[in-house]
Amino acid sequence: MSGVPTATPLRGATLLPPGANLAIAEWESPAGETLWIAPLHIHHQSDEAWYVLEGRMILHLAGKETLLGPGDCGMAVRGTAHTYRNAGPGPLRYLLVMPRQIADFITALHAGPRDEATLDALFGEYESTYLGWLPGPK
Repeated sequence: MSGVPTATPLRGATLLPPGANLAIAEWESPAGETLWIAPLHIHHQSDEAWYVLEGRMILHLAGKETLLGPGDCGMAVRGTAHTYRNAGPGPLRYLLVMPRQIADFITALHAGPRDEATLDALFGEYESTYLGWLPGPK
């Protein structure tokens, strides 16, 4: 899919020990990449949190955008429509804290095609709703 951001785990650094229900992943969005990292979506059973290590993040929660910088944290409580992106101009490095279900979902998301029908079905499999991609920054 054209325009899909290039964020990837740094050094594959995801902490998810066997039997754990909580995962922590360190991710990076490169300098100049300001597309939304995920489509707008809702998790119906899970919360997610972001902790910014470097750079600036725009966190879109329930229609409102908040700018986060190093040391700032944001959380999407289950049932809240959300997405996020690098606010630029430099790289964005952050921790994503999530339950195992969301970590498994992200793995599945990155393993397959990202056409609209596939995304909609995959989100549904993980008790989430796909709401589509927001337009990029102006």
